[in-house]
Formats: sequence, structure tokens, C-alpha cells
Amino acid sequence: MGAAARRAPEQEQSCKATEDFDTAKPPPFRIGDVRAAVPAHCWRKSPLRSLSYLGRLAALLGGAGHPLLGPLRPRPRLWSRELLGQSGTLNSVVGHLLHTFILVPYNGWRISHRTHHQNHGHIDKDESWHPITENVYKELEPSTKKLRFSLPYPLLAFPVYLWYRSPGKNGSHFNPSSDLFSPKERRDVIISTTCWITMIALLIAMACVFGPVPVLKLYGVPYVVFVMWLDLVTYLHHHGHQDLPWYRGEEWSYLRGGLTTVDRDYGWINNIHHDIGTHVIHHLFPQIPHYHLVEATKAARPVLGRYYREPEKSGPLPTHLISILLRSLRVDHFVSDVGDVVFYQTDPSLSGDNWTKNGKHM
Repeated sequence: MGAAARRAPEQEQSCKATEDFDTAKPPPFRIGDVRAAVPAHCWRKSPLRSLSYLGRLAALLGGAGHPLLGPLRPRPRLWSRELLGQSGTLNSVVGHLLHTFILVPYNGWRISHRTHHQNHGHIDKDESWHPITENVYKELEPSTKKLRFSLPYPLLAFPVYLWYRSPGKNGSHFNPSSDLFSPKERRDVIISTTCWITMIALLIAMACVFGPVPVLKLYGVPYVVFVMWLDLVTYLHHHGHQDLPWYRGEEWSYLRGGLTTVDRDYGWINNIHHDIGTHVIHHLFPQIPHYHLVEATKAARPVLGRYYREPEKSGPLPTHLISILLRSLRVDHFVSDVGDVVFYQTDPSLSGDNWTKNGKHM
């Protein structure tokens, strides 16, 4: 059956097709067509080049200790998988060093992030900022609903997600017995959780020696800003556009799921956090190192056609993202429990009528 036939009846009026183009229809190209458009050299990785970016950023941040530089901290997941070639040992060492420093259990996050990439755009199997279904949403306490879609809570969600995952899912990134992990991955999770505990102990020891206020200023404040920036970036690459479908069942495919991601422009910050704004190609081909993502995106755009959503151009600072975030939090609340192609729906109690009717969240 086609995509339109599998939509929930109540969503026929809000399928969010733009003019004569329905983004929920299967694309006329295959993922192999997109892959063929990417130049061959874009697939080549250089561990030395990757580490040079790490060195450059470390020098820029001066140890990442200044509160004002917190949002410019790296996304170490890029170095530890996409960027450092095929060496599992190098990936593990660098990954643990960088992730432990920012209180992220490396292997737990690595595994769940892999699940996110493998199931992007799938309502039930995606692992990062996926929508909750209407029945799950109705079971949430009113206060939880309000917090979930009211700033600043959504921008502080990452540590909570690491501990408890998302509503409707069980497990923890720290628990080796979580259903996030297979039995053979439990040893890896124990190692990363141990590193995380060691970092917490180190911070407590520093607070005892130097006092809690210096530790909060030099580590706590940058950490909070880092978390808020990470939540903002990851949320807006999967939300904030009026025609983003979500899939389940036979309608989902790796290609269609990847095309639900959105590129964003971060102005002068683009280069500092490794052009992660080129998120569509990053999701379709996570093997491509960050220093080739811009070129690969330009090469693939003619193939993607209207399935590629051109990002709004940023000024020196990406202040335009604030209004996109606010609009999305106002209208993107849940998806239907039925239908294999669904779109976000709005809870009227959390959104004014005028905003819902007139506020297109592009």
C-alpha cells in the first residue's frame, strides 16, 4: 500500500504536503544514486587529519574551561567513529577520553547513537528525539507535558536521557543490563560507566581541594551550556520543519528515514563544530568524515532534489534558530498511534489557536 493509504484518517487534513509535492512519498531515487553522486575522495578518512582538528580546538578552547567557550566544545562522537579511521583501539581510547571529560558514558552513548542512525525516522525504533505516540502522551502527567515543551527543560534533557531514556522506553546508558545493549556489549558498558564514576569522583575531589565555587565556574557552567547547545542542535536536526514525516512498519526504509533529517546553518560556528549542520548526508552516510560533509552535500543535492530542505541562512550567530525552536515546541507534541506515515500533532492545551493555525514551523 502507498504512503497516503497508510496514514491515520485524522491526518488526511494535515499531511503537510507542499503544493504538488508530498515529502512522505517514496523518493524516485535509491540510496545508491545518492552514494554515486558523492566524490570518491569524500569517503577517505585520515586519523592524523582528524586529530589535527582535535588539537586545533583544544588550543582554541584553552582546555575548554572558560564558561563562554562551553557551547563551542566538540562533538567527540565524530572523532571517535566517523573520523578516526578503522582502528578500534584508537576509537576507544580517544572516545573514552573525550566523552568521560564531558560526563558521557562512551560505549553506552556509542551504542545508542548507532541505534539512532540505523533507525532514523522510525517512530518505535529511533533512539534520539523521536516522537512519542498519542497514547503515551496522554499518560504523561500535565506537569510533565508542560515541562517537556517549555524552555529551558528541553535544553537540559540530555543527562536525563542518559539515565532514563525517553518516555515509553526503559533502560539506562549506564546499566549494562539495559535492553539498549546486547549481552556481548555489557562489558563495554561497564568500562564506560566506571570511567564516568571516576570523573565524578575527580570533580568531587577537586571541589574538596579548591572549593565548590571554582569547580562550578570552571566546569559546571560550561557543562550546562554544552548540554543546552547539544540538545538544541540535535533537536533541530529532526524537528522544526512543517513537512517532516515519521514512519513505522513497511513504509519505513533507511533512505526515507534519513531524508527526515534537516540541515541547519550555524554561521561562523559551522566550522568549529565540524559542519554537523550538514546532517542529511551525515545520517545517510555516517562513514563520511566531517571535513568532507560540505562537499558531499553539495554533490548530492541535485539527486535529493526537493527531498532536501534548504537550511535558512544564518547571520554571524545562529539567532534564527531560537524562533524555530520555540515554534516547534509549541506545535510538535505527539504522533498518532495508527498509520505507517504520520506527522506531528498539537495538543491545544499547550498551544494557542492562532499559533497552531498560522504558525508554520519551517
